Amino acid sequence: MMLSKNEVRMKRKTRIRKRLSGTSERPRLVVFRSNLHIYAQIIDDMTGSTLAQASTLVLSKNGDKVACNKAGAEKVGKEVARIAKEKNITQVVFDRNGYLYHGRIKAVADGAREGGLEF
Repeated sequence: MMLSKNEVRMKRKTRIRKRLSGTSERPRLVVFRSNLHIYAQIIDDMTGSTLAQASTLVLSKNGDKVACNKAGAEKVGKEVARIAKEKNITQVVFDRNGYLYHGRIKAVADGAREGGLEF
């Protein structure tokens, strides 16, 4: 039986999430990629609350046109880092959500590091 691309990603995601969780001192930066947009949010798994979030969708609504490419992904990373800095969050755990660490996912991580987050 052949697994779809998304089913393979979900299996990879559960393997990663077994050993990865965010605390209040070091929350989890999780990335989601769709065909049209890329989303990043910082989650405290102890309380189950989202502390900061950014996406190409929100950035596009704020005026400048942000595409779902590497440049847009880097902007999302910088924006989520800026919001996290305002809330005194400097260290996070990066959760790639089952995606391979390259392309847009890597661009979000690089943008967040550039914005001042440590992981």
